[in-house]
Amino acid sequence: MTEPDLNPTVPAFSMEAALLHLRQADAVLAAVIARGRPIQPRPHEDLYLALLRAIVSQQISTKAAAAIWKKVQSLFLPEGYPEPSVLAQLTDEELRAAGISRQKAGYLRAIADFAQQGQLDHAHLSQLDADAFTAHLTQIKGVGRWTAQMLQMFALDQPDVFPEGDLGIQNAMRKHYGLEETGRALLRRMLEIAEPWRPYRTLASKYLWQSLDNTPEGD
Repeated sequence: MTEPDLNPTVPAFSMEAALLHLRQADAVLAAVIARGRPIQPRPHEDLYLALLRAIVSQQISTKAAAAIWKKVQSLFLPEGYPEPSVLAQLTDEELRAAGISRQKAGYLRAIADFAQQGQLDHAHLSQLDADAFTAHLTQIKGVGRWTAQMLQMFALDQPDVFPEGDLGIQNAMRKHYGLEETGRALLRRMLEIAEPWRPYRTLASKYLWQSLDNTPEGD
């Protein structure tokens, strides 16, 4: 007698199927994709490291974030990897010397503490749905819903995340869909438009960012 498969294999993501679905679901998005450059799947990343980099990057330019991250890495020679046990012990003054504000220094140590508690297990977190993943990560001081969504989209490369609160996505949808709403009305309208994109809203969002040559902005 054959044992039932209690862990059925999830079908692999197909870029061709995703693009076909999005083109058929939305003529406006189809035009955005047609004008865009191909978007490649990303390898999964270290969630702990991705969280640290997300905090470093908050509210500053991409160029400035890259420069500060290099300085942060220089605190952890020779490998440059900020081991949680070491990072948790660094003072505000040591992190400020690398360009980290006092507030962000507290956030980085909070992430290190969370990692030391075993709360950033990639195998477990990658199986959570969007709401559960967000609820888990936002226990960390300084980590908001936008940061959680960015990790799902870029560190885990999950296929169906839609960051309606992201300024770049809002600007792109205003431009391409002629949206004039503001506030909650804008968010509701964006969610309505994005509904037919399921289960590939991450890819749609990446094409919208690309259409503005933009980077994610939030938290």
